[in-house]
Amino acid sequence: MFRIRSKAGAIGATFIMLATAFPVFAQQASDTTLTFADHVAPIIYDKCVECHRPGSIAPMSLIDYATVRAWAPLIKDRVVNRKMPPYFIDKTVGVQGFKDDRSLTDEQIATIVRWVDSGAAEGNPDNLPPIPSFADNLAWTIEGEMGRPPDLIVPIPDPFTVPPNSPNWWMTFYSDTGLTEDRWIQAFETKPSAEGFPVVHHAVTSMEFPEGGGGFLSEYALGKTSDINPPGTGQLIKAGTRLRWNIHYASSPDGQAHTDMTRLALWFLPEGEEPEHVLVRSHMADNEDLDLPGGEESIRTDGYEFLDKNIRITTFQPHLHNLGTRQCIEVIYQDNRRQTLSCAFWDFGWHIAYHYAEEVQPLIPKGSMLHVTSWYNNSNSNPWASDSRNWVGFGQRSTDDMSFSWISYYDLTDEEYEEAVSERQASLDSSSE
Repeated sequence: MFRIRSKAGAIGATFIMLATAFPVFAQQASDTTLTFADHVAPIIYDKCVECHRPGSIAPMSLIDYATVRAWAPLIKDRVVNRKMPPYFIDKTVGVQGFKDDRSLTDEQIATIVRWVDSGAAEGNPDNLPPIPSFADNLAWTIEGEMGRPPDLIVPIPDPFTVPPNSPNWWMTFYSDTGLTEDRWIQAFETKPSAEGFPVVHHAVTSMEFPEGGGGFLSEYALGKTSDINPPGTGQLIKAGTRLRWNIHYASSPDGQAHTDMTRLALWFLPEGEEPEHVLVRSHMADNEDLDLPGGEESIRTDGYEFLDKNIRITTFQPHLHNLGTRQCIEVIYQDNRRQTLSCAFWDFGWHIAYHYAEEVQPLIPKGSMLHVTSWYNNSNSNPWASDSRNWVGFGQRSTDDMSFSWISYYDLTDEEYEEAVSERQASLDSSSE
């Protein structure tokens, strides 16, 4: 593949937010008297307390009624504006159908809104559902889903301490995996240590095979948990592989020193099993020619990537920094047709991978172009802007910015592509009958 880079922000291209008004949630609820115990706690326990619990990463626990009642107006604001739970895919455009969609339904939002507006009643505490139980905060997020502990855990070689009020650090570490045989990776998860979590901006790993080669393996950034490869796919890691870490550290906002011991967990396919396709993770349609003038609320940039092979896309993950507000990805076909694949709003605190459901994974023919459009707000209306009077360009610091998409995909031969398209069409035809 080769890349074409372009910039539209400097020529006055502006983005007008679509008037996708949220439903009038309060009008959707029935006349039923809503209570925390009977109606709201089941939603919060299912969608919120994984983070909003004692000792976890959220700023307050939402397990008990008294705390939820105190935060009720803010909870209403966050769910109506779909700021929480963090899942920012635009549900009004593009391909719909994702695995692990953590967002609330319109009905759930309506329930919370009406409960708050009606006084946030507690109800009978005896009707509360069981409080969810969680393993310790260092437990792997996907261990339950995988059904077993990781097959291999590889930490950075030594603890690393970030002093208070320090500049950004970009550290390179090397870790031996200790693997004695080639294996295929089924899933992975990168996890900073509990103390190190506030200072780890990103942690990227690459493989170095003993005979040379290897390449990119995994990427973690703030708010991301894990990746599970789709059925029939995997990544090869060879015996004797050494991991190369690239970790971006930044000082903690609490003004304290923090010591980190980031780890990578790997789950393998069963011994002797080889996947049908090799999954590739790559950042696509990079645009490093960023021009984000100070004081501008709506700045657009564009990046392009030509595809010289047929591909099946399994995951879309936007990547922007502090000033980003939204990113869309579309495909431009050889006959100049355009199809929007996905758009997502952006919150720098959450680097979310949106995994397409298998039946809607985009099938893209070779000769097409992927087009990534990103929007930014470098004005004083953006609380993430460090100084909106200043111009901002491309760079590695959080106060610089970026524009690309992490895309997970695998190649398809011409025969595989035609077969997949035929199967997709047959499924659409049968569903419309």
